[in-house]
Amino acid sequence: MSPTVPPLDRARALLDEHPLVDGHNDLPWQLREQVGYDFDRLDIAGPLTTTNTDLPRLRAGGVGAQFWSVFVPSTLPGPEAVVATLEQVDGVRRMIGRYAAHLAPARTSGDVAAAAREGRIASLMGAEGGHSLGGSLAVLRLLHELGVRYLTLTHNDNVPWADSATDVPAAGGLTDFGREVVREMNRIGMMVDLSHVAASTMRDALETTSAPAIFSHSSARALCDSPRNVPDDVLARLADNDGVCMVTFVPEFVSPAAAEWRIEASAAAAQVGVDAKDWVGFQRFVAGYVTDHQKPSATIEQVADHVEHVREVAGIDHVGIGGDYDGTDTFPVGLEDVSGYPRLVAALLERGWSDGDGAKLVRENVLRVMRAVEDVAQAG
Repeated sequence: MSPTVPPLDRARALLDEHPLVDGHNDLPWQLREQVGYDFDRLDIAGPLTTTNTDLPRLRAGGVGAQFWSVFVPSTLPGPEAVVATLEQVDGVRRMIGRYAAHLAPARTSGDVAAAAREGRIASLMGAEGGHSLGGSLAVLRLLHELGVRYLTLTHNDNVPWADSATDVPAAGGLTDFGREVVREMNRIGMMVDLSHVAASTMRDALETTSAPAIFSHSSARALCDSPRNVPDDVLARLADNDGVCMVTFVPEFVSPAAAEWRIEASAAAAQVGVDAKDWVGFQRFVAGYVTDHQKPSATIEQVADHVEHVREVAGIDHVGIGGDYDGTDTFPVGLEDVSGYPRLVAALLERGWSDGDGAKLVRENVLRVMRAVEDVAQAG
């Protein structure tokens, strides 16, 4: 497209031709918490005010495929976590069925392509945290049978077989059973997601996996020193693995000022007995804390900086987008909801990105990884 076309118009045209594949959206948790999956009370077919996500805004954002997170808190005991995860899977499947004119069930890269031809949004699932397995490879296999296509190895807390980025190291990365989990994911065709895990776990997983890995919603640690972000040495190894880091929009992982605010908020929470690893409890604490301690804003330009850093270190073939909408309380200015993706793409086009590189970022890189993971499983 001619460079004389305004960047936002170019971005929308690019997304029309290459609909975005986003790595992580927590709408299912909001549906569970706000209305118990009652789509009559929270109808995503129209504009909503209590979520970052609904169908009109997904369309406006150029979203062509979404990995819906079937997250449950890592504070739940093992059996409860498994049950709650299954309820989340059921909620997503019912959502897809209810809005079948707009959402298409998807399990493979071919399904994503078919949904695009039909003008529907491919709907995939990712389980966020190894606690959802209850320590059982059988549960892992059954989640895959139900359509879950990635597993984030940990959430905020360690699991017995893998260290989290936000917990005290215990396993030293992956244990032998943790490596077995990764190998089983390779065998069945489930993507290994390294968001939320400790850097030692990232390195162990990349040494173990025979298929490309992903970060479904993480940014660059060199630009924002949060343990949730990816160090440069891991980004370089991700290129060798042929994986993809899907840059996230969470202000605390994008803006150094917001990251510092989170450290201060975590310390304040600890003083009143709230553990920052307790996702539900900490969110409740923050809702009051921000009254007198406003979180610094992040910007689209800062997100674009992270995208470009991942491109510089890992390469253009190894960067994607994972917004984490409905998974935190604030988002960068201009990216407040899922309609904002074209503005990020426009910012990158203004920096000189080609349409071809933009297509890799928003769609092609993730689909390549999906195909590679499917190929490894088929070669079995």
